[in-house]
Amino acid sequence: MTEPETFRIGIDVGGTFTDLVFVGDRGALLTRKVPTTPDNYGRGIVSGISQLMDLHGIGAGRISAVIHATTVATNTILEGRGAKAGLITTQGFRDVLEFRRLRIPEMYTLTFKRPEPLVPRNLRFELGERMGADGAAVRPLDLAEVDAIAERLISEGVESVAVCLINSYANKAHEVAVAERLAEVMPGGTFVTYSADLLPEIREYERTSTTVINAYLGPVLERYFTSLVNELKAIGIDAPVQVMKSDGGVMSVTQAALKPAYIVESGPSAGVIGAADLARSSGLPDLITLDMGGTTAKAAMVEGGMVAKTSDYEVGAGINLSSRLQMGGGHALKLPVIDISEIGAGGGSIIGFDGAGVLTVGPRSAGAAPGPVAYDAGGEDPTLTDAMIMLGYINPEYLVGGELKLNKPKAEAILREKVADRVGKSLNETAHGVFQVAAGTMVRAVKAVSTYRGRDPRDFTLFAMGGNGPVLATEIATTLEMKRVVIPLNPGVFSAYGLLRTPIQHELTQSFIGLLGDAGGEGIDAVFADLEARLLALMAEEGCDPATVEIERFADLRYYGQAHELTVPVESGAGGRSDQAQMREAFSAEHEATYGHRTDEAPVQSVNLRVIGTVALKDEAEVDLRAALAQPEAETRRREVYFGAEAGSFDTPILRRSDLGAAPRSGPMIVEEYDTTCVVPPDWAATLDPNGNIILTREEDVQ
Repeated sequence: MTEPETFRIGIDVGGTFTDLVFVGDRGALLTRKVPTTPDNYGRGIVSGISQLMDLHGIGAGRISAVIHATTVATNTILEGRGAKAGLITTQGFRDVLEFRRLRIPEMYTLTFKRPEPLVPRNLRFELGERMGADGAAVRPLDLAEVDAIAERLISEGVESVAVCLINSYANKAHEVAVAERLAEVMPGGTFVTYSADLLPEIREYERTSTTVINAYLGPVLERYFTSLVNELKAIGIDAPVQVMKSDGGVMSVTQAALKPAYIVESGPSAGVIGAADLARSSGLPDLITLDMGGTTAKAAMVEGGMVAKTSDYEVGAGINLSSRLQMGGGHALKLPVIDISEIGAGGGSIIGFDGAGVLTVGPRSAGAAPGPVAYDAGGEDPTLTDAMIMLGYINPEYLVGGELKLNKPKAEAILREKVADRVGKSLNETAHGVFQVAAGTMVRAVKAVSTYRGRDPRDFTLFAMGGNGPVLATEIATTLEMKRVVIPLNPGVFSAYGLLRTPIQHELTQSFIGLLGDAGGEGIDAVFADLEARLLALMAEEGCDPATVEIERFADLRYYGQAHELTVPVESGAGGRSDQAQMREAFSAEHEATYGHRTDEAPVQSVNLRVIGTVALKDEAEVDLRAALAQPEAETRRREVYFGAEAGSFDTPILRRSDLGAAPRSGPMIVEEYDTTCVVPPDWAATLDPNGNIILTREEDVQ
């Protein structure tokens, strides 16, 4: 008797919808979108899973794994709902969270106010100990001081404690002793984290801030994951639960609860990983991803099939433009993060006017509740979704496959009253102006990961996903003079699918200051060897066979005297020795690509060494493409669609993805799917590639 098909579940919780994807070990692909439940994210997740299981007759015992991307960590910081945490540091460094770095994201805004530290000053305490930069103890640690501080922390009712002592990256002995003592004397359940375990790198502000973020999130994420696992067990699912990390790997839910700082950008990362996986298999090595949902739009770069990453990141700053020129508005998080630029512009972005009377779209969002006016759930402010309905881009009868009916007359009335009448334009002209403003905002996000990084977006393909990405993709590509757009299968839930294409991965780092070519070469290899041994032990805790772990080496390098580094891969030669000539050349090439110049005379300095361990994904089955493209038979429909003042309105055919073929089909057309809508303007053409992707090209570029 044939065993029933088993499924892995990918779960991506967004600001408006929660996306679920079931992939079977025989190629079945099942999707579902349900409204996000901000009061209890787990409720929406379990509801969606139960619906899919009931609809397709899948028993809970047939679920083999659950992989989750979550915005809970980010939202906890943005909304100030973290744990009451304390900080223990070295004497003289109590106020490092206040001093920060001399960076102001809004240079000429005299009233700009930085976010308050996550640990207030009355909960920050100093110890008399001191480690030197060489790792030698300058002043010994007195555990009696630790006991006295613990008493204060207990009296204040803290849930969590961060320990970050000066120069602990060079010698962690004092930090470990403090953490162990706190575990002994603090009440059971107190979350204790120390910087040498989380981020053993130089720069006391970034290290302190990162450790405090971990402490601030720890109890909240621990409760969330415990609740989620229990809710899954309540419907019979006892499969392993893994969580997406900010750097594009996954970790066990147990590790995620211990190191929640690693999952702050969990949500946006999955789609980028899925895009990179598809890029490698489809011969599309250079992509700029555009992931637009109901609340935000996110852009990232895939170059040579590899995802761009950064360790210079801030959380809690609202909009993240992924640029060092924009830093200073949030809390420093110096952990590996996929280099994502995020803009507050999504389908639920509210249309308004600034103080000068200029029309704006976002960053305020109607979110999942009450949502756009057309949702008819209490929303009173016009949104981008309402405008796109007016243009004919979105079918009010077919959002989420028709499960969510939209009130077009209500959206029309509010758009006319609050926007069109004020600007003195027709409804179509107004709606298209809103559409262009939103697209222009998203262009900034694309430039932040390309132009601002020394890359020309015209050399890349735009990869559009999310519920609204395929709607605006050609408008953004036209503005940036990009020649090609790719819309993958199931684009509206592609991030959830990307979770199922993500390997188990961990990264460890250690500061090592030394010039390449110096006598410190042996020191570099010794640090790499130690990091690799620790990495294999960590992967073993995740249940990975050490023989299956692929290890890559990286180094953060800079020209001697510079303040910031660039990360480059490190090749190993005989006996595991690092090729320092290759390191220097790789750094100089990256420096030239990023900043436009290089020098072969200046010494190159090592700052941090990194190792990444990956267990490759086991592909049990290819997705059944024919089944994925199958849709109920339907007559070709048409509707009036407005493409701007210059192009005007067209009686436009409404197609399914399977209606496209290898031969280019000229626009205009609308391709409607369960989870999104693809808009093809008059001057673009569409084809379907062998992998089921829609390929859009400008007519002038079609050969």
